[in-house]
Amino acid sequence: MAVILHLLSCLLGLGSWIAINGVWVELPLLVPQTPEGWELPSYLSLLIQFANIGPLTVTLIHKFRPGCLREGAVISGILAVGIASCVLLAFLWQETSWVGTTRRSTALLCLIFFLSLVDCTSSVTFLPYMTRLGPNYLISYFIGEGLSGLMPALLALAQGVGVVSCELTNRTEPNGSYVPGNLSAVYQPARFPAWCFFLFLSVMMGLSLIAFIILHKTPKEQRNQEAGKGKGQVRRESGGRAVEQKPMMAEDEPETQMTNQEIRKCSTREKVFIYLVLVWVNALTNAVLPSVQTYSCIPYGGRVYHLAATLAAIANPVACGIAVHLSTRNLLAVGALTVIGSGLGSYIMAMAVLSPCPPLLGGNTGGLLIVRIYTLVQGHI
Repeated sequence: MAVILHLLSCLLGLGSWIAINGVWVELPLLVPQTPEGWELPSYLSLLIQFANIGPLTVTLIHKFRPGCLREGAVISGILAVGIASCVLLAFLWQETSWVGTTRRSTALLCLIFFLSLVDCTSSVTFLPYMTRLGPNYLISYFIGEGLSGLMPALLALAQGVGVVSCELTNRTEPNGSYVPGNLSAVYQPARFPAWCFFLFLSVMMGLSLIAFIILHKTPKEQRNQEAGKGKGQVRRESGGRAVEQKPMMAEDEPETQMTNQEIRKCSTREKVFIYLVLVWVNALTNAVLPSVQTYSCIPYGGRVYHLAATLAAIANPVACGIAVHLSTRNLLAVGALTVIGSGLGSYIMAMAVLSPCPPLLGGNTGGLLIVRIYTLVQGHI
C-alpha cells in the first residue's frame, strides 16, 4: 500500500507543470504554423506571468477568508481545467482570427493562458496539500514534478520537432533559361502531429486527477500508518502491551545535533538574502531567459533551438533529483551557485542582444556552446 501511495503522489506531481513544459518543447513545431512566428515564445512568457493572478487570488482568499476554499474541490477543479484545455488545444491550436489589423492565434494563446493558470496555481495548492500529507510523500511529489519536464522533452525528441534543412530553390524561365534561386528553410515533417502531443498531455493530466482522487479518498489514518512504517518497529511485551522499538543507530547523538542546527531560526539578513535569490532566480528562469531564447538560438539554426529547449527541460528534473540527495543549507554555496548561473545567463543575454549575427556563427562551435549553456543554466539555478 505504501508503494501505491508514493506512486499516486508522484502522479500528482506529474500534473503540476507538464502542460506548460510540453508547450515549450513543442514550440519549434508550432512556430512555423502560427502568425506570431518566433515571437510566440515571448507571448508565452507574458501569459505565464499574467497567470500568476491565480496563485495570488488563492493566497488572498486564504488570508482574508480562511476555510472558504475546499482543498479537494480546488485541486480537482484545477486539474479538470488543465485536461479540458489540453484537449481543446489539440483541435483548436491552428485557429486564428483578426485582432485589429493583425491576425493572431487567439485559440492557442487563450488556451495557453489557461494552462499557465493551472500550472502556476498548482504551486500554492498541490504543495501545501502534500506538506500536510506527510514528508515521505512530499519527496515522491517532487520526483513527479521533475518528471513533468522530462516526459514531454523525451516525447518531443521522439517526435522530431523543429528539424529543418536548407534547400536551393531554382526556377526555369518561360524562354527555357535556368535561373538559380536562393536558399530557403524547409521544415521536415514530425513523426506524429501536434494534436497527438497535446492529447498525450491531456492523458497525463487525467492520470494526475485520478491519482489525486484516490489519494484524497484514502483514509488519513491509513496514510499515516503507511508513512510511519520503517521508522520504528513494534514489539510486544509479555503482558501483550504494544511498545514502539526504534532501530539501533550509532549516530543518534549527531543526528539530534543536526536537527537542532536545521531548526534554528534564520536572521533577518539571511531571510532577505534568501528572498532576493528566489526573486532573481525565478525572474531569470521563468521570464527573462525564456523570452529571449529564440533570439539567442535561432541564428545557429532550428535544430540548435530544438535541442536547447528539449535538453534544458531534461536538465531541470535531473538537477532536482540530484538536489534531493545533495541538498545544502549553506547560504555561501547557494550564493556561489546563483552567481555561476547568472554568469551563464549573461552569456545567453549577450547572444540575444547580438542576434542575428552573434559570435561563432560560421561553424558548429557556437551552436554547441549555446545548447550546453542553456542546459547548464536550467540545471544549475
